[in-house]
Amino acid sequence: MKRHTAISLLVFFLCTGFISLARADFDLGMKAYEEGDYATAVREFKADGSAEAQYNLALMYSIGKGVKKNPVESARWYRKSAEQGYAGAQFNLGVLHATGDGVENDRKEAAKWFRRAAEQGHATAQFILAYMYETGDGVNQDAVEAVKWYRKAAEQGKTPAQFNLAIMKEKGEGGEKDKMEAAAWYRRAAEKGFLPACFSLGLLYDKGDGVKEDKKEAARWYRKAAEKGFVNAQLNLGILYSRGEGVKQDKKEAMKWLRRAADKRNSIAQYLIGLMYDKGEGVRQDHKEAAKWFRKAAEQGNTPAQLNLGLMYDKGAGGVSQDKKEAAIWYRKAAEQGDADAQDNLGFLYYKGLGVAQDKVEAAKWFLKAAEQGNSEAQLNIGLMYDKGEGVQQDKMEAAKWYRKAAEQAHH
Repeated sequence: MKRHTAISLLVFFLCTGFISLARADFDLGMKAYEEGDYATAVREFKADGSAEAQYNLALMYSIGKGVKKNPVESARWYRKSAEQGYAGAQFNLGVLHATGDGVENDRKEAAKWFRRAAEQGHATAQFILAYMYETGDGVNQDAVEAVKWYRKAAEQGKTPAQFNLAIMKEKGEGGEKDKMEAAAWYRRAAEKGFLPACFSLGLLYDKGDGVKEDKKEAARWYRKAAEKGFVNAQLNLGILYSRGEGVKQDKKEAMKWLRRAADKRNSIAQYLIGLMYDKGEGVRQDHKEAAKWFRKAAEQGNTPAQLNLGLMYDKGAGGVSQDKKEAAIWYRKAAEQGDADAQDNLGFLYYKGLGVAQDKVEAAKWFLKAAEQGNSEAQLNIGLMYDKGEGVQQDKMEAAKWYRKAAEQAHH
């Protein structure tokens, strides 16, 4: 599961709230600001000289309230406040150094200020610092440090940190693998409606990984994410409805969720829709529609869809005209991704010279690739080629070896 990223979202994390405390100059500044007298607010904040007043000045320069908008001046006041130990200013100064807004773009400097804010308990700074340690951005990559800071932020309720901590615990990064702890953190994030966590928790229940397998619970969490448009959850919920796992089997409902995922270019969903149209499950059987969906998935690199589209062109079935050349194109795409059936079928086309120039050497190459993956037809085919010396040097012992492997599979 992809991490929730930090640095690319920094612009949204800037602390923007004004600070209100009880001091004469500060109070006059706040009163003036609230009344829209920004020039007076600026004067009083400058006179106060506290970290909080300097922070408010920085905000005014960043948005152009009472002064001309000036990122450089904003950064200068953030630095003054940050050097006095104000966590919000330290965090914002970190953001500016990470984005290069008003100061030099310097990830090491950004990490320094994030650390200062994080050490004061600033949850967002803790999250970003953890991400920097995880990715080696501005600091030496250190999974142990990443886990430490994710945990601090997570314990303060920072949802993305809970999610990223769960991923690291699930994979055993930065410490021992702990699927149960991963599930606990996914749950905390999921209960707050964090969609990637809802999906991940559903996946754990689906597989029985770190929690007791519970397809009904898996469906519940998939649904929460699916209803909010999370594509992988829509796909998996559709699969559960298709199989009747955790929910009552309902092919039409399966098609509904698969189509939602497919419309967002999920190639697995597109392939499964192709199968449903091909078999007439949940929809009226329609081979042309099946071919359409197989093509959508195949063009995105989905291997089973490439194989199925190749088969349709090979046989002239399922709403397409027979076209051995087109079949060879799709078999090759699947074969190059390691699909044994496609490798065997492509080998056969080369052996016969169908859709491609006849080439026994090329045929043997693909038969052998498929045979080594346990494809029994390919094992028989490569055995025959060794037996006859076609495309390979004749070798009766090698032929016997492959005949035996094919026979053993037939026996089983």
